[in-house]
Amino acid sequence: MTTTLRLALLAAATVLLGACSTIDRSTAPAIDRQAQWVVLPFANHTETPLAGQRAEAIAETILHSNGINKIKRYPGNLQQEALFDAGERKQQEEALAWARQQGARYALTGAVDEWRYKVGVDGEPAAGVALQIIDVASGDTLWSGSGGKSGWSREALSAVAQQLIRSLLGAGLSAAR
Repeated sequence: MTTTLRLALLAAATVLLGACSTIDRSTAPAIDRQAQWVVLPFANHTETPLAGQRAEAIAETILHSNGINKIKRYPGNLQQEALFDAGERKQQEEALAWARQQGARYALTGAVDEWRYKVGVDGEPAAGVALQIIDVASGDTLWSGSGGKSGWSREALSAVAQQLIRSLLGAGLSAAR
């Protein structure tokens, strides 16, 4: 195979693989990895029950793998996950108030917009999430990112979601000290 043909095939493969995901994110500020963190409820904007809680669990694990060890998760008994919940903003405010009571400095929250296997012969997994790192004291959003990713027919949906959330949080935590 000639060098030109190899380069053309590599470029085509890169374009093909790049088309499988889309990511937008803001610039990450300096974040203290030693500070107390909380994972707040993720909104579920999908038809898949518990998609928000699944994404929360993945995000918490990825925080730990990035050296953030002081993490509390919003108590499950206070959490409500109903499809098309109109009280979503109120619940988020209550969760942020809980985070302040815990003495947390940062909160990770988000929304799940897609969490399914696509209909069709291949049944490809697809995940879409939006994440935010919030300064608990002020309520200001310090960083945000959103993305969508689809996988191949034999991949697990959780693996595709993990890759997406890792990619998003990797950028959000890159400036952490």
